[in-house]
Amino acid sequence: MAKTSDLTQGKVSRLILAFFFPMLFTNMLQQVYSLADTAIVGKGLGDNALGAVGNMGSLFFLIVGFSMGLSNGFCVLIAQAFGAKDYDKMRRTTASAVKLAAAIAIIMTVFSIIFLRTALRLLQTSDLIIGDSLRYGYIVFGGLSTAIAYNLCAGILRALGDSKTPFTAIMISTVVNIVLDLFCIFVLGTGVEGAAIATVAAQTISAAVCFAKLRKIEIIKLTRKDFAFDGAMYFQLLKNGVPMALMNSITAVGCMVVQGFVNGLGVAYTSAYSACSKFINIFMSPAFTAGFAMSSFTSQNYGAKQFGRIKEGLKVCLGISFVAYAICGSVMIFFPRLLASFMLNGKEQIDLAAQFLPVTGIMLFAVDFLFVFRNGVQGMGSPFIPMCSGILEMVTRIAVIALFIGGIGFKATAYAEVLAWLGALIMNASAVAFLLSRRTAEQNRVSSFQPKEALTAKS
Repeated sequence: MAKTSDLTQGKVSRLILAFFFPMLFTNMLQQVYSLADTAIVGKGLGDNALGAVGNMGSLFFLIVGFSMGLSNGFCVLIAQAFGAKDYDKMRRTTASAVKLAAAIAIIMTVFSIIFLRTALRLLQTSDLIIGDSLRYGYIVFGGLSTAIAYNLCAGILRALGDSKTPFTAIMISTVVNIVLDLFCIFVLGTGVEGAAIATVAAQTISAAVCFAKLRKIEIIKLTRKDFAFDGAMYFQLLKNGVPMALMNSITAVGCMVVQGFVNGLGVAYTSAYSACSKFINIFMSPAFTAGFAMSSFTSQNYGAKQFGRIKEGLKVCLGISFVAYAICGSVMIFFPRLLASFMLNGKEQIDLAAQFLPVTGIMLFAVDFLFVFRNGVQGMGSPFIPMCSGILEMVTRIAVIALFIGGIGFKATAYAEVLAWLGALIMNASAVAFLLSRRTAEQNRVSSFQPKEALTAKS
């Protein structure tokens, strides 16, 4: 029988690190096959094709980020039920989450395909790359259900303390992605469509691996009774999932506005920004992983009312994020041209990337710590605050890029990023401090009251 992992018992640092490293390798491999798409397209098809694929990044994050936020919100409730040892509720929550995810996958696939061309025009996509962007986008969005299936299955496994199976799934799918990239582009000569096909195939395999593991876990095996209509459960899932989904989408809208300003400067700027965005995603991956660890750890312990352990987990995850900042931020600060040359060919594009990377490298700690605090808030069942921080990020990005891109050019995109990170970090860190102090105070009041009740009963 497949095993789960109870994060409410045992040494906090050991549990988190054992959960963190498989998930770190998972996220790094996800970045590897994303980077493989970018590098193979850039080197094999040229900077314009790279710009076309990269131009889809903010749109893809808008759609997939929304579904990922929903899945993460659903899985917080699954983890809380697991931590509370309420397995019946856990199964009913899981069944309802599956039904909602299936409906959302259909709606979002249709919506994204119908409005793709309009969205690209709103982003001021150059006529030089819009054809490749459409060909890439139609295939990737057509396979959106596979991405949603993976996010939900992997999220449920993490809710049950299993971070190793998603790693195995991504390890297999990464190999498939890279092999198919090379075969489609260099052997079949398919152009950007080959990279899109490789991505969808890899997502399908990763979803299948995670689903196969879930079927082996006894306590999560679902019956027809679990799938019975439960309006109250749907409401709770959407109440927790929609704010987290909106947070991702609102953040993506800010990124899309920035992308639109960048596209207006020319194709060279689009290519440079695409490469820089890939590198930020790679270098924030360790802290992003620490955030996921914080979410699962917090959710289970919140369900078990172990608030002191949540504080210990926060310290461990912030420590991981600081180490990641020290290493990754240094690489971005001291080796920007070397990094840029891995993906870009033109001198102008490399020069532009070299303006962006050091600024964001210096301030990378802000987004690293943000992941930990934001996931802590979400794990405690308070998704509204992270949603508000997403609005703050969007407003900050748009304001900074609109005010400064005319004066300082491409470097304004870097300042828009770091100021958005700082504002969201302050909001979420304050929320964690408030929520933990309030829950701890409530628990102390209950503890101090119980002995008096017992004493009265005895007398």
